[in-house]
Amino acid sequence: MLDRPDVAKLVLRVSLGGMMLLHGIDKLHGGVAGLQNMIEKKGIPGFIAYGVYVGEVVAPLLILAGWKTRIAALVFAFNMIVAVLLAHSGDILRLGGVGQWAIEVPMLYAFGAVALALLGAGRYSVSRGHGTWD
Repeated sequence: MLDRPDVAKLVLRVSLGGMMLLHGIDKLHGGVAGLQNMIEKKGIPGFIAYGVYVGEVVAPLLILAGWKTRIAALVFAFNMIVAVLLAHSGDILRLGGVGQWAIEVPMLYAFGAVALALLGAGRYSVSRGHGTWD
């Protein structure tokens, strides 16, 4: 019989990891030049842009697999906070055109990742939910 809390963890892992991985695949395909230019204009070394691959490809793959899920989720959440600060800092206290928080989507990712870091991978994962970081 399926364990509902573990199924819920699986749904959270698949939704967060799967959706963010699509962003990562886009960055793999299109490169990080645009991101590099944006962060260099803020006085940050351009090579830092390559960290997006960790947050948008590696972490989501680990989350999907359910291996080292807690640490991957924390990396994912950090990635989203950095994205907000770099690209949307002016929107933090703004509402969008239909009443939503202007940074609603990245913050849903960040809060979901924090929840996953607290919950862990669950039984339906590579790690089967065992281990400190799973």
